[in-house]
Amino acid sequence: MALTQRLQMRQSQALVMTPQLMQAIKLLQLSNLDLAAYVEGELEKNPLLERAAEGEPGVIDGAAEPVAPEFNGDGDSPGADGAGVDRIDESLETSRSAIEERLGTDLENEFPDEALQTPRPGADAPMAPSEWAGVGNGGREDGDYNLESFVSAKPTLADHLAEQLSLAIADPVRRMIGQYLIDMVDEAGYLAGDLASVAEKLGAPLNEVEAVLGIVQGFDPPGVCARNLTECIAIQLKERDRFDPAMAALVGRLDLLAKRDLASLRRICGVGDEDLSEMIAEIRNLNPKPGLAFGFTQVQPIVPDVYVRPGPDGGFIVELNSDTLPKILVNQRYHAELSKTAKADSAKSYLAENLQSATWLMRALDQRAKTILKVAMEIVKQQDGFFMQGVQHLRPLNLKTIADAISMHESTVSRVTANKYIATNRGIFELKYFFTSSIASSDGGDAHSAEAVRHRIKHLIDAESASDVLSDDTIVERLRGAGIDIARRTVAKYREAMRIPSSVQRRRDKLAMAD
Repeated sequence: MALTQRLQMRQSQALVMTPQLMQAIKLLQLSNLDLAAYVEGELEKNPLLERAAEGEPGVIDGAAEPVAPEFNGDGDSPGADGAGVDRIDESLETSRSAIEERLGTDLENEFPDEALQTPRPGADAPMAPSEWAGVGNGGREDGDYNLESFVSAKPTLADHLAEQLSLAIADPVRRMIGQYLIDMVDEAGYLAGDLASVAEKLGAPLNEVEAVLGIVQGFDPPGVCARNLTECIAIQLKERDRFDPAMAALVGRLDLLAKRDLASLRRICGVGDEDLSEMIAEIRNLNPKPGLAFGFTQVQPIVPDVYVRPGPDGGFIVELNSDTLPKILVNQRYHAELSKTAKADSAKSYLAENLQSATWLMRALDQRAKTILKVAMEIVKQQDGFFMQGVQHLRPLNLKTIADAISMHESTVSRVTANKYIATNRGIFELKYFFTSSIASSDGGDAHSAEAVRHRIKHLIDAESASDVLSDDTIVERLRGAGIDIARRTVAKYREAMRIPSSVQRRRDKLAMAD
């Protein structure tokens, strides 16, 4: 085989994402605080951008004004038919769909988000897919990680509890209640709020809220989510298996312990001096403020992106929060003045680039607002039972349902629902909270909510006898006979989430109780 040099002509096709398109994708998933910081940076470096005056529309074509489409519970939703979607959304969806079709997989499983969103500094030309691997890897083009580019953030108490919540509770209704309670925990680890008001706000039974609180109080660190010091100490003692009647009596009279009234404590607890001293020493070793182990964190106020309020005809009105929409304009007069005096080609090129960047940013912000509104409207329409009757009426919902209804890609809906909040008559919730799991129907009918399936499993197990303990396989057969298509591993997962032991252990327990 001879090694020679030769010229070849080759024709190929490549899918590219322009920096402007990546900017539009990035803006979708930014929270309102991050968006404000991003726009502030653009105002500093682009001389053609300026803040809009008070009362002046801040987004192109005046789209900053709140849009309040109204619909009723039967699904009629004027204004949600996709009208007004401009070229940004079309190019975004077309490019992503074409790329995923060619790769045969979802982009978010192949590339990190930063690889699709962060334009190269000073890059004017589009990036080809072969170049994406060098983006988002710590600023290194050779594929090696630059550790100095990564900053480790200390997890907050709320983050720590939310991670445990996702593992401990699979029921979407209980998970929403649990997250609501976690949001009420102060930095010392105490629950600041009344359970009755929480139940009323969420439209959930009080005993259900108390049950979820009992689960959350078992999280790490011990003593967290207590409503007072007595409960905090009691939780930690129960964790150590030291909450006997004498200790319970001592914990119930912490006021006497603070006064050092040892004689009264000995009489109440029914113990001697030595035992009382050991009990007091044990209490002193506990942590009265378990949340402080995570340090102080800067509290960021939650500003809702969308408002939902009841309409006059029994439906709901959905509108954007105009306070979170950036109010910026392109100063065309300043651009015209500079264009007249610009002589050098570099100056003309600089002005053209800034004008194009400013115009594109305005359009991207406008499309971001429209997309958030469309997604929020569809979520409210799908989950109208929650807004009318409470958390018990959450319906199974996934990203695909919303994406199909508004003719968008699932990844776009995922970005829109991240870090976006909606203010309702039941409180402020993140948009992603309204996505709940579902169980398919074996007869082709409507899907069953995961909550309903869990209740059915619990009912079957509660009704079993010692001579007829149901295995997971038997439960699967009975559920399928009732029209619920479910796998054995799902039954086992739900059973373990409800802290129900296996069939072998249940049989032993029932036989022991019978004896």
